[in-house]
Amino acid sequence: MSRSLEDILFGAPSPQVRTVTRAVSVIAAAVLLLLAVAIALQFHSAGQLDRQYWEFFAWSTTWAFLARGLLGTLTSAAMAAVIALTLGMLLLVGRLSRSRLLRWPSIAVIEFLRGTPTLLLIYVCFLVLPSVGIKLSTYWMLTLPIGLSTAAVVAEVYRAGVLAVPRGQTDAARSLGLTEAQAFFFIVFPQALRYIVPALVAQLVIVVKDTTFGYIVTYGELMQNGKVLIANYHSLVPVYLVVAALYCLVNYAISRASKRLGRPMH
Repeated sequence: MSRSLEDILFGAPSPQVRTVTRAVSVIAAAVLLLLAVAIALQFHSAGQLDRQYWEFFAWSTTWAFLARGLLGTLTSAAMAAVIALTLGMLLLVGRLSRSRLLRWPSIAVIEFLRGTPTLLLIYVCFLVLPSVGIKLSTYWMLTLPIGLSTAAVVAEVYRAGVLAVPRGQTDAARSLGLTEAQAFFFIVFPQALRYIVPALVAQLVIVVKDTTFGYIVTYGELMQNGKVLIANYHSLVPVYLVVAALYCLVNYAISRASKRLGRPMH
C-alpha cells in the first residue's frame, strides 16, 4: 500500500528506516572516531601532546588568566545579546507598523545590518569613529557591532515567529476589547516566542563565537588570552583544545537554559 507524501514526511519511520538510520549512525560514529584518532596521532607525532606543553595547565595562574578571558567573553556576549534582543524588538515593531515613516526606515536598517559583515562594523568602530572624534573603549568596539549585527537577524526571527501565530489569535483578542498593541504584546508575541526559541539560541551561540573578533581591538576575551598563552608557552594545540572546550561548555549551558523557555505553557 502506497504511503501519502504527508505520511512519508511527518509520519513515524518504518522499521526498515529505523534499521538503516541506526546503521548509518554507527558507521558515522566509527568514521568520526577514526578521524579523531588519526588527528591525535598526528598531533603526537608533531610533539604537540608532549608533557612540556601541558605542564602550565597545572598552575592556578593559568586558569585565572583563562577565567578573566572567559569573563570578558561572557560580559561582552551578554551585553551584545541585550542590545540585539532589545533593538530587534524595536525593529520588529517598526517593520510591522502600518506607518510608512516607521516601516521603511526599519526595513532599511534591518537589510543594511544584515548585509554588513560584523567584522566591518568592528573596523568602523575601531578606525572610523575615532577619526571623527568618537572614542569608544575596546569593550564597546567589540560589543556594539556584534549587538547591532545580531539585532537585524533577531528582528527577522521575531517576525517569523509572529507570522507563525494564527491570525485568529489577534482577532479573538481584539474582540475581547484589547487594543492592537495589547493583543500583540500580551497574546501574539508570547506565543511567537515559543516558536523561535531554537533560532534565538542559535543566534546567542553566534554572539558568543563573534566575541573572538576581540583580537582586532585587543579586548581581553577568551581567545585573545589563549593567544597570549600560546605566545608565552608555544603550546598551540593544547591551548586551543582547552579554549574550544570552554566555548563548548558555555554554548551547552545556553542550550540547556533555553529548554526551560521552550517548554509548553500550562
